[in-house]
Amino acid sequence: MPLLEGAIDSKNNPLAVVEDIAATNDWAFERSGEDEITIVSKGDWTDYQLTFTWMGEIDALHLACAFDMKIPVARRNEAQRAIAAINEQLWIGHFDIWTHTGTIMYRHALILPEGLTASNAQCAEMLANAIHACERYYPALQFVVWAGKSAPEAMTAAMFDTAGEA
Repeated sequence: MPLLEGAIDSKNNPLAVVEDIAATNDWAFERSGEDEITIVSKGDWTDYQLTFTWMGEIDALHLACAFDMKIPVARRNEAQRAIAAINEQLWIGHFDIWTHTGTIMYRHALILPEGLTASNAQCAEMLANAIHACERYYPALQFVVWAGKSAPEAMTAAMFDTAGEA
């Protein structure tokens, strides 16, 4: 449910597009201000909080996708190595660790200069790509954080693709 009824009334506002996508898909969402909307999406591994923020000063729609995985201080160096290996494989977006909380998140931005507007397809793809990246790399991060594996071991164990059906 939106916190600010009527706060977004322009179809040119990228957050209006994101809000329409959430409503159309019957996803839970919350507006915490005129420039931010958070959608909650259930994944196979965990729930994701996808926060879209309109950054007017740089004409960018920023997406941060966080999930419940806090990295203990003792595993942060290895987690950074795993994130570097993951980021080498990504064509769009990247993973970060917020150092003050140890939280991992996926981030991406869409630049919309000079009054360009975000399309429904662009925003839907941003959202889908974020969830796909998080779902794909969540197991590798889990292996590093909770199984004590090295980044290369975790990437090898988690990144194999299966073919066919059992």
